Amino acid sequence: MEFKDYYATLGVERTATQDEIKRAYRKMARKYHPDVSKEKNAENRFKEVAEAHEVLIDPERRAAYDEIARRQASGQPFQPPPGWDSGFEFSGRGGRRGGMAGEGGDGGGGGQGAADFSDFFESLFGRSNGRDGREGRGTAGPRRHAAGRGPVQGGDHHAKVTIDLLDSYRGAARTMSLRVPVVDAQGHTTLKERQLEVNIPRGVRPGQHLRLLGQGAAGHGGAPAGDLYLEIEFAPHPVFRLDGRDLHFDLPLSPWEASLGATVQVPTPEGAVQLTVSAGSTQGRKLRLKGRGLPGSQPGDLYAVLVIAVPTSTSEPEKAAWMALAAAYPHYNPRNMLDALDPLKA
Repeated sequence: MEFKDYYATLGVERTATQDEIKRAYRKMARKYHPDVSKEKNAENRFKEVAEAHEVLIDPERRAAYDEIARRQASGQPFQPPPGWDSGFEFSGRGGRRGGMAGEGGDGGGGGQGAADFSDFFESLFGRSNGRDGREGRGTAGPRRHAAGRGPVQGGDHHAKVTIDLLDSYRGAARTMSLRVPVVDAQGHTTLKERQLEVNIPRGVRPGQHLRLLGQGAAGHGGAPAGDLYLEIEFAPHPVFRLDGRDLHFDLPLSPWEASLGATVQVPTPEGAVQLTVSAGSTQGRKLRLKGRGLPGSQPGDLYAVLVIAVPTSTSEPEKAAWMALAAAYPHYNPRNMLDALDPLKA
């Protein structure tokens, strides 16, 4: 996937103010509007301009885009790195994915819908609902529809945060830093950081939302603040892989342990245990440790996936040992199934 330089598309500097972005968009939208433009490939250029404007005119999208652009190596294929958007605080319960739209009343986006946005846009922001799908949208302040009508409750905010797998097993209290995009008096987008003390409940799962009452946007006229919804995701673990509430990990075995059976010590998120491997175990077999997955009213299971680890043979005694093993199994052929499928032998 190609990385898109939205600033270059609009012909503005990365330090451009909101007003400069609006002016550049209006100029280029007039130039490339397919109803009037004589420019070559005007329709595609108009879509590119509208997409760039959709991102850069919105402080929240722009802050997220700037973060990913800062990490992108020039000329390299683009793929959003895992967890790149963790720690950004956005207005709206829906967060940045699928619910955010550009500013209204500034010339519009030419009616461009979600189907017109590029794969690059969707990889960052999901399939946007466009200008008609921004319920509760706006700035980090109160909901617009009630402005000027007395006390107005603050809007809800949303952020994705990354925790460790073990936090779900034990529960934890963590200090988390969130970055909030704001527009300063000169029209520049900056990031303001705040820290929160968050209690992580035992058994929390990826994708689950924690609601922090009163931590959203401030209310007006004495009305209460909105809430903050934290979407949980897990940092990659060096040993365990998560599948729903179940965990999997690879358990290396020597060939003789797999063949003869063994009792081995294995890790679990709650400490090491002894696991019995039966004789004749094969590569890929799964051994279940019931109830040792993510905790909950119905806890998941922990699966040890057997991996046969073959030692290298460098010394003469080691080579002799393998040759003796081969001699003990003169008729063993691990490729019998493949040989049976050979059409020349049918």
